[in-house]
Amino acid sequence: MKTETKIDSQRFFYYFKKISEIPRGSGDTGKISGFLMGFAEKQGLWARRDEADNVVIRKPGTSGYETAPGVILQAHTDMICEKKPGVSHDFHNQGLQLKREGDYLYAEGTTLGGDDGIGVAYILAVLESSEIPHPPLEAVFTADEEIGMLGAGALDMSLLRGRILINLDSEEEGHFLCGCAGGLTASCTLPVRFAEVSGKWFQVKITGLKGGHSGNDIDKYRANSDMLAGRLLYALGREMDFALSELTGGTKDNAIPRETRLLFAIDGGEEAHLKEILGKLQEELRTEYRGIEEEIRIEISEAGAGTGPALHSSSLQKVIFFLMQMPGGVEKMSGELEGLVETSCNLGILELGPQALYASLSVRSALESGKRALADRICYLTEFLGGEYQASGTYPAWEYQGESSLRKLMEEVWEKMYGTRPKIDVIHAGVECGLFYKGLEGLDCVSIGPDLFNIHTTEEKLSVSSAERVYEFLLKVLEKIKE
Repeated sequence: MKTETKIDSQRFFYYFKKISEIPRGSGDTGKISGFLMGFAEKQGLWARRDEADNVVIRKPGTSGYETAPGVILQAHTDMICEKKPGVSHDFHNQGLQLKREGDYLYAEGTTLGGDDGIGVAYILAVLESSEIPHPPLEAVFTADEEIGMLGAGALDMSLLRGRILINLDSEEEGHFLCGCAGGLTASCTLPVRFAEVSGKWFQVKITGLKGGHSGNDIDKYRANSDMLAGRLLYALGREMDFALSELTGGTKDNAIPRETRLLFAIDGGEEAHLKEILGKLQEELRTEYRGIEEEIRIEISEAGAGTGPALHSSSLQKVIFFLMQMPGGVEKMSGELEGLVETSCNLGILELGPQALYASLSVRSALESGKRALADRICYLTEFLGGEYQASGTYPAWEYQGESSLRKLMEEVWEKMYGTRPKIDVIHAGVECGLFYKGLEGLDCVSIGPDLFNIHTTEEKLSVSSAERVYEFLLKVLEKIKE
């Protein structure tokens, strides 16, 4: 009697743990790419790694699937590296400390990297198995997705034969992503001058904010600490004289900044007035963001007295004008798809240096013209003030297709397995599908993933049970792609 071989439905967790031991922050993907090449060699599979650290691995179809249409399984290897205050984790040299609590997996003190480590783990488990039935596979592991989809943008698409693509970079079980916004990174450099000033120095922090993903969470209207810094500076300037020495906030253009720090000097006799202004602004912000941001804080601490460098008054006014006029958050909602953000902007990084203020923004739109128009506004503002503007990491929108054989098959499989109809989504966040859709004529593409919460933050967590269900679903879809 023939015994049916049982497929290990949790094998992907082994690989998630393995890759979590490997540093793989954006711009630091050499080690994970090397691991993938070593994996392919061990499995006896064809593989290629390019200069951008992208890795493509091919595996023939299993018995009975030799002539089935080829399928591309795709995920990105890099992760957002954030850590909690006081945590000394070195993302360049240390792996993550995974912890489990009930149904949830998280990393102690840092981001988890489930975006998109879980997709990488799924694919490795499929490639390793000799028991999973599947058509010919091309596994595509792209680098530096989180900093402008640089890997996918550099990938030689002529390597790929398949025209069916399952992207594994979504974060909500039972939701099939079938379209997304395009975007770019806008970099602004505003020249400034410093002068020596004397006074009493204070450090101010705008903190306690939730942050989040600049695409997925932009419609939640969370506060942006960098934008609030502009408002704080304007409020101070209306009430008193001050000199700004330091301004820094945010670490990633595609993450809504949670904390911004300022250092400035005032006349020693104005301390009470300063605290009054900042206290009033804190209460105003808490009222405005009631029900959204419950913990907004403006913290003030003394930083000594004496002489030090601070912005010349003309440069200070230029910085304030720049921040007050910069677009931020949701610019326009879609008039066709209810609840879809069409165009948005996120000021993610601010850094005041000795010669210039540097700002980095994530611009997104479902329409190419909308993306271009918003980028033009930022460019015009920057150049009007004598600064320099540069766009990078441009990626196209992935337009929703009314007819999709892959989507139809996946809907049928999901409903049969779980008894519910999946939700079809078009989202504001960017995914690499847009670049593949543009580069591979006739591509049929759907993006899926398990329940991930608070990605790009230190509160990120993965539902273990959801990850198992989505993996089992992926295996069943591969089994059904036979003709």
